[in-house]
Amino acid sequence: MEEKRKRQVRIKPVNNFALMILLSLFQLATGFAGANCTGAFEPKVFLSLVLLIATEWVYLIFFYTVFHRRNFELEIIAFFLSGVGLVTVGSQNTDQGFKQYFMILAGLLVFIFLMFLLGHVDFCMKIRVIVAVGALLLLLVNLAIAKTTLGARNWISIGGITLQPSEFVKVAFIFVGSATLEKIQTSKNIIAFIGFSLAVVGSLIIIKDFGTALIFFVTFLIIAFMNSGDIKTIILAVASGVMGGAIVLKYKSNIMRRFAVYRHVMEAEYYNTSGYQQSRVLVGLASGGLLGLGIGNGNVRNIGESTNDLIFGVICEEWGYLFGIALVLSFVCIAVSALVNSIASRSTFYSIASIAGAGMLLFQTALNIFGITDILPLTGVTLPFVSQGGSSMICCWAVLAFIKASDVRTYNYLGGARKK
Repeated sequence: MEEKRKRQVRIKPVNNFALMILLSLFQLATGFAGANCTGAFEPKVFLSLVLLIATEWVYLIFFYTVFHRRNFELEIIAFFLSGVGLVTVGSQNTDQGFKQYFMILAGLLVFIFLMFLLGHVDFCMKIRVIVAVGALLLLLVNLAIAKTTLGARNWISIGGITLQPSEFVKVAFIFVGSATLEKIQTSKNIIAFIGFSLAVVGSLIIIKDFGTALIFFVTFLIIAFMNSGDIKTIILAVASGVMGGAIVLKYKSNIMRRFAVYRHVMEAEYYNTSGYQQSRVLVGLASGGLLGLGIGNGNVRNIGESTNDLIFGVICEEWGYLFGIALVLSFVCIAVSALVNSIASRSTFYSIASIAGAGMLLFQTALNIFGITDILPLTGVTLPFVSQGGSSMICCWAVLAFIKASDVRTYNYLGGARKK
């Protein structure tokens, strides 16, 4: 039995390196196609992909040799998604493609930092209040100085750098919720977390970032259920959320307009007005077919927000419907990994954080894809790891760290009590 286990350990690195080779070849091919999509070779697009591939291999080799890690599946999925987004963004704007690479790099560095931090559960327990206060202060700064963009006051500019504070608060929300409820729960802990959740969601409603507020609310439900297992409590929370949503809809005309066009985007009344983006995405899905029109040959890329909210439509039209399904399955794999890891994780902290993080990513993915295809009302949230945006990219990598930390193989290098 012991010999069989050793053979399995020897095989795992080979699989990870083989997957990375396949990923690198795929990224080189798509990078070359993206660089040639305008008819003239754009070296910046290809160079940004080469830099990403180099970064991936440095990461893999460093942690394989220095920390003897053998579980790189999650990172490979994230690199795959990030690379697809980089090609899509870079093929439309070479400068933005380079910027996207540096945001991926920043996200990876935050991921590494959190991996070391999350390895020390006791320390995480001690700093949860500091993290909660920091998140609330960040939202207060957002309320005080943010400018309204596309109907929501959720962007701040500091020294020429534009940030979306709510993205960083996502990470704090999972951290605080998991750390607060990690021990044997008390009413004081639960009430404190509910108060924190109300403050966060309330702030997002004030700044009119309703899509992100919904993501936080669903994440709160996941954490609450992981904590109590009481379906009655969850039903009560959902009912309260529906009532709050009804009040928001009654007094926010811009949100009502989104519901008015819902399921009617192809009708003449909305086709060229409030349903313009979604109707073009649906047309793009149909024209792209199973295999796509080729990178740069689609029409969805010419619509506003094509590299942000609508990027899945661009990918399906140009890369093909089958590739779009593969993209969705990548997020499903992340969620399944979190579920499997949480069962054998070392503490409740890891279990709650892992499931909450995966639930947040999966729900945001559903909101984005179902919103732009008119299955759900359009909320304007980004597609994790793929859409253009620094704050979103860093947040996604940070959330992935919670899922990675729940894997018992991640901290084997610490030895002793952590090796279970």
